[in-house]
Amino acid sequence: VGTVYGMVADDKNLGTIKVEIKLNDTYNIPQNSVATIESSPLGTSKINIALGTSTQFLHSKDTIRAGVSAGLLAALTDKLGPTADNLASVLAHMDTLVVNVNTVLNDNNKGSIATILANLNKTTSEFALTATSLKKMLESQSGSISKTMSNVQSLTGNLASNNEKISHVMTNLDNATTQLSSTDIKGIVEKMNSSATQLNLAMTDLNKKLNSTEGTAGALLNDKALYNNINATVRSMNTLLDDLRVHPKRYVNISVFGRKDKGDYLQKPLVVDSINNTSSDAK
Repeated sequence: VGTVYGMVADDKNLGTIKVEIKLNDTYNIPQNSVATIESSPLGTSKINIALGTSTQFLHSKDTIRAGVSAGLLAALTDKLGPTADNLASVLAHMDTLVVNVNTVLNDNNKGSIATILANLNKTTSEFALTATSLKKMLESQSGSISKTMSNVQSLTGNLASNNEKISHVMTNLDNATTQLSSTDIKGIVEKMNSSATQLNLAMTDLNKKLNSTEGTAGALLNDKALYNNINATVRSMNTLLDDLRVHPKRYVNISVFGRKDKGDYLQKPLVVDSINNTSSDAK
């Protein structure tokens, strides 16, 4: 609320010193108030006015009663007391911490700590190798990432240069899909199913006819008497042809051959009877 304005000796022997205080404003200071000088170890001293209980107030140019200061040493003692207590508490915690550290660093745990440090050293070395490899990969000329980016750039360049062709291919593909979607696939499938059904019916009817004796094809496949008759007819024709070859005079009346040769006709073919799988007599 104010400052020390000046200090003068109150007598020749310097028994007392009068300190003049200049207040910043008019304040109600009781007459029985006490002013004491307090020293600060970190700054300048100050005057502390302890207000009294009187209802009469001091006026300008009045003198206020001075009190006895405890001094710098007492102030420091007052401040160092709590500090010493805190320091004792800190020392107690430090003692506990040292005990815990000794427990951790006993003979049983030293090996584990050494192993942890060795693993940490190994991890650091591997990290250094990884960093070196990464640096090589990131090199602008020979790095793998640089080559990869070059390949990607080349690929994108090729795509850009063939953009028109790709667009043409996509257009053709779009046209093809459009035509395919507009095609009556359902109708085609229905016609194919109808044709397959008709073919199945025709094959079923043909199978029935082939398995019966009705009709020529069925009779040929299933009528044993007809088969035997055809077999006998073929055998007779073979016999007749062999007889014609052996005795042509019997069938052709030409003077070159003389008179007709009658009698002693062949009864069986000269060749192997392929139907009955037996040898024929040659007469």
